[in-house]
Amino acid sequence: MPNSLNQLSFLVVEDDDFQRKVVTEMLLSLGATTVRNASNGRQALNILRREIHKKIDIVICDLNMPEMDGMEFLRHLGEEQQHVSIIITSSLDKKLIDSVGKMANMHEIQLLGKIEKPVTPSALKTLISQYIAPGNKGRQQIIAQSSPFTLFEILDGVRSKQIEPFYQPKVSIESGEVIGAEVLARWIHPQHGVISPDAFIPLLEQSGNIDGLTFLMLEKAASACKMFHSKGFYISISVNLSLVSLDDTNLADRIIQVVKSAGIEPEHIILEITESAAMTNIAHSLENLARLRMCGFGLSIDDYGTGYSSMQQLTRIPFSELKIDRSFVKDVSDNEALHVVVEQSIQMANKLGVKTVAEGVETRQGWDALKDIGCDTIQGFFIAKPMNLESFLDFLVWASVSGNGSPGSEAASQPKSDNTTIGK
Repeated sequence: MPNSLNQLSFLVVEDDDFQRKVVTEMLLSLGATTVRNASNGRQALNILRREIHKKIDIVICDLNMPEMDGMEFLRHLGEEQQHVSIIITSSLDKKLIDSVGKMANMHEIQLLGKIEKPVTPSALKTLISQYIAPGNKGRQQIIAQSSPFTLFEILDGVRSKQIEPFYQPKVSIESGEVIGAEVLARWIHPQHGVISPDAFIPLLEQSGNIDGLTFLMLEKAASACKMFHSKGFYISISVNLSLVSLDDTNLADRIIQVVKSAGIEPEHIILEITESAAMTNIAHSLENLARLRMCGFGLSIDDYGTGYSSMQQLTRIPFSELKIDRSFVKDVSDNEALHVVVEQSIQMANKLGVKTVAEGVETRQGWDALKDIGCDTIQGFFIAKPMNLESFLDFLVWASVSGNGSPGSEAASQPKSDNTTIGK
């Protein structure tokens, strides 16, 4: 975000003259110098279309307006790919506001947040501080979305072992200790730098070639786990396992061999079952999973609550961990419906003797809410971003010296790594 609001331009979309003036005055008092006004979505859309060269950075938008309401306005923004950020303001029911917020995300609009009226300067300032200019979103130089690579290029990257595990810490919410890490694949491309999994995993799954990547990650993760233990960090490592792979009745034996060859006991490896596809051969899948669990591996149901994940899966597969999807976790602190869903999931897991992990935790409020409702483990940017092996080892050393990996420690004592971000 720029250092001050005078570097940003605003558009206030509000049908009530008094409230529109109040919000405008608040922005000016906070330091803004460019504030436009519109009384409904149609006027606002015309301003954005007509004065595209005078870029609007942030739109502060009411929902209930004449001629064109806030919902239709957001739809047009998405369809026209207007690169503005949105703050929703409304006096309507909070559940309705939350629903519109999700709709904005589906339209791929950068939603800074939602404010229930009356709007306050502090609420505005907090949400504006989250603004990221469109040109800065790609600073991590990670290629994502549709893949620019052919299957041949991707397979060559796997064979050449260019794809590396990045590690995202998993922290006990009770003690604050780092108890494990999830392995996330990143392609270290010789020309294009760090490439996200969206650019290669879907093609590998669709073509039936995901096993090569799975075993590459497992081999490297097991070797790293052995190294962590040798340095006194007795953590577990979680590796993703696609349901597509479970049709092969020899899969469990192959996994066991790789892990034992690395000198690691299976109890230190958690296999996260990703549900990007339905089980095509349930009997074979269950045989593999039962054998892996019998040998001591942890089994985690990943992205619980989305896709093919269901309570039925919990009853037929011997899972040891339930991982609550980030879409439920993100707004758990201020969305009553999500809070209820997550709380019920955790209570169910507790009764089944299954540990719970919340992924995608990004704020202190989220951490506190999840702690209050009894979640066991936390993972997300509030703790740290995924990082390479060297940076993760630095993180473990720092966490052991500072006492734990919880976000209560001073930010100044963090390990100096671009890959590591501890929430404060």
